[in-house]
Amino acid sequence: MSNIVKGGEFLIKQIPANEIFSIEELNEEQKMLRDSAKEFIDREVVPQRERFEKKDYAFTEETMRKLGDMGMLGIAVPEEYGGLGMGFVTTMLACDYLSGTTGSLATAYGAHTGIGTLPIVLYGTEEQKKKYLPDLATGTKFGAYCLTEPDAGSDANSGKTRAKLSEDGKHYIINGQKMWISNAGFADTFTLFAKIDDDKNITGFVINRSELENPESLTFGEEEHKLGIRASSTRQVFFNDMKIPVENLLGERNNGFKIALNALNVGRIKLAAACLDAQRRILNHSIQYSNERKQFGVSIATFGAIRKKLAEMATGIFVSEAGSYRAAKNVQDKIDELVAGGMDHQAAELKGVEEFAVECSILKVFVSDLAQHTADEGIQVYGGMGFSEDTPMEAAWRDSRISRIYEGTNEINRLLAVGMLIKRAMKGELDLLSPAMAISKELMGIPSFEAPDYSEFMSEEKAIIANLKKVFLMVSGAALQKYMTEIEKQQHLLLNASEILNQIYMAESAVLRAEKHFSSDSVEAAMAQLNLYKAVEKITVAAKEGIISFAEGDEQRMMLSGLRRFTKYTNHPNVVALTEKVAAHYIEKGTY
Repeated sequence: MSNIVKGGEFLIKQIPANEIFSIEELNEEQKMLRDSAKEFIDREVVPQRERFEKKDYAFTEETMRKLGDMGMLGIAVPEEYGGLGMGFVTTMLACDYLSGTTGSLATAYGAHTGIGTLPIVLYGTEEQKKKYLPDLATGTKFGAYCLTEPDAGSDANSGKTRAKLSEDGKHYIINGQKMWISNAGFADTFTLFAKIDDDKNITGFVINRSELENPESLTFGEEEHKLGIRASSTRQVFFNDMKIPVENLLGERNNGFKIALNALNVGRIKLAAACLDAQRRILNHSIQYSNERKQFGVSIATFGAIRKKLAEMATGIFVSEAGSYRAAKNVQDKIDELVAGGMDHQAAELKGVEEFAVECSILKVFVSDLAQHTADEGIQVYGGMGFSEDTPMEAAWRDSRISRIYEGTNEINRLLAVGMLIKRAMKGELDLLSPAMAISKELMGIPSFEAPDYSEFMSEEKAIIANLKKVFLMVSGAALQKYMTEIEKQQHLLLNASEILNQIYMAESAVLRAEKHFSSDSVEAAMAQLNLYKAVEKITVAAKEGIISFAEGDEQRMMLSGLRRFTKYTNHPNVVALTEKVAAHYIEKGTY
C-alpha cells in the first residue's frame, strides 16, 4: 500500500507503469461477472432494443428486476445488508458492461445502484441500512434520488423544498417539488433533499412511498418526453405536506449538500464507466457495416476516410478504459488503506472517493464527450442509414447526449476539477507551488540542446507527458499569481486549464497502460501514441489561448516560448501510419 497516490498527485509525480491498474488485470471473479453481464445484455436487451425506443417503461422495470435476481443491483452493497460487498473496481466493471446497449437501462441501473442506493450505504444509520438496503440490493424495491428543482440545477443548495418539524416533534412535514427524477415511475425508496426551516444548507431524508400515511402527499408528473433514454422513467415529484418520521433524516441536519456532492462524485466516475461499452458496441457496428457496405465495387472499409474514423473511435475507447480503470483502482486502494488503518468501511469509502474527486470529474467530462463523438462518427460511417431508426446508430447518438448533462454538466465539472485542485493546493494537501516555481526558473534558464536517449519503450512519450504537466503548472501558476482568490471568476481561463488537465491525465493513462501490458509494435502502443499526439495539439491550443488572455509583454513571450519548448517532439510520430495500423487491425479483427 506504500505506493498509493493522492488525488491530483499525477500532476506533480512521475507515475511508474507498474503502479497503475488496467482492465487487462481483472481477476477470475471479475472476468466471470463481466462475461455474465455481457451474456445477459446480448440475450435479454439487444433483441429488445425497439421496446426501449418505444418508451416501454414496464420493460425497463422488468429488466431491472432480472438484474436484481442476478445480484447485479447489490454489487456495492455490503453483505450484511443483502448485497455482494464487492470492491470499487468490480462495481465499475458491472456498470461498464451493463450500460452499453441502451441508455434507458443504463440510466435506470446507474440511478438505482448509484445515487439511489449509495447515500444510504454511506450515510445511513444502522437501522436505515437494515430497513432499506436489502430490498434495494435485490431489486424488490427500486431507488430514486430527488435533488434537482426547476430553479436549482447546478446550484443544488438553492432549492426551495422545505421541511418543518411537526408539533409533536415526531415527523418532518415536507413541501416542494423536484424534477428530472430518474426511476420516479417505479421507485419506492426515495432519497430527497430539503431545507429545514431557514437552514443555510439542505438536509437529506429517505422514505418508502409504500409506507406513507397519506399516499396522496407524494405525487408525480407525467413521464417526460426526452431526446434519448426514452424508456428511462423521468418524472417530476411533488411533496404535499408529506410526513416523514424524524428517524428518516439521512446523515446530519444541514449536511445534505455534502451527501449530494459525494454521491455525485461516485456518479461521475460510474458515468464514465457507463459510456465505455456503448463506445465498444458503436465501433463494432461500424466495423461490421463498413466491411459489408459496398460502394464503387469495393467495401467502404477500404476507404481512408472511413479507416481514419474507425481508428480514432478505437483509440478513444482504449484511452477511456485506461483512465477509468486506473482511477477506479486508485479509489479502491485508498479505501483498503483506510480500512486497514482502522476506519470503518462506510467512512473509508467516503474518503476514498472524495480523495479522487478531481479524477472523477476529469473522467466524466472526457469519456462522455468522447462517447457523443463516437456515436456521431458511427452515424457518419453508416451514412444515410445512420439517420434511420432501423439501425442502432441514431438511438445511440440520442442516448449519449444526456451523459454530458447529468451528474453535473461537463462545463460545471471542468470548472470543478480545476477548482478542487486549487483548493487542495491551498489547504496544503498537494504541493503545486514548488514545481510551479521550479518551472519559472527553468524558463529563465538556457534549454539543453543535448539529444535525449529515447531508446526505451514509451520513454519519449513519458517525457512529453512530463513536459505537458509543466504546461499546466506554468499557465495555472501564472494565472493564480495574477488573479489570486478572484480566479474562480475567470471561467474562460479555467476551462482552458481544465482541457489541459483532462488531456494530461487521459494521455498518461493510455501510455502507462500500453507500456505495462503491450509491446512497442502493438496496436495498443500505436493508439497510445496517436492519442498523445492529438492531446499535445489540443493542449497547445488551450494553453496559448489562456496565456494570451492574461499575460502581456515579456511575460507572454516567455510563456509562449516555454509552451513551444514543452510541446516539442524529438521524433515526430507518423500519424497517418499509426492511424492505418489501428484501422487495419480492427477491420481485420472485426470487433474491438
